[in-house]
Amino acid sequence: MANLYSPCYDVFLNFRGKDVCRTFLDHLYKALCDVGINVFRDDDELPRGEDISGSLLEAIEESKISLVVFSKNYASSKWCLNELVKILECKEKLGQLIIPIFYDVDPSEVRRQTGKIGDSLAKHESNSSPKQLRKWKAALTAVANLSGFHLQNNFNGSEVKFIDYPGGIG
Repeated sequence: MANLYSPCYDVFLNFRGKDVCRTFLDHLYKALCDVGINVFRDDDELPRGEDISGSLLEAIEESKISLVVFSKNYASSKWCLNELVKILECKEKLGQLIIPIFYDVDPSEVRRQTGKIGDSLAKHESNSSPKQLRKWKAALTAVANLSGFHLQNNFNGSEVKFIDYPGGIG
């Protein structure tokens, strides 16, 4: 039977806005768009405590690649974590590619949920189910184990150099 999966977007950007917006993410988004890549980027502040909107879930499902930008406060956002779980599901079910980018956070902190990542998850324990916490932790570990990019002190804060660097994203 033919595969009916037909993505609408080349790339879905998953990120914690307050950590990377107006800096790295803006440069990355522009670089991808400049070379004709169709990118889904959610710029709206999502209301806390509500489910991820259907349009966001659809955008994840309708993307060929997800770029997951891990940052120090990434795990403080339930939105980011729920999107990450969905992204991993799409990798498993649809064969989507996931590329992690570790922006000013060590991959081992994401993989093992230590440091600020672990602290953020601990804060969710009082208002999230154990099942949900297990899903988030499993997704963090799985995606952090994938080959990606680590941007921490390599370019002395110059995100543009990373994006334009041979072997970088752009």
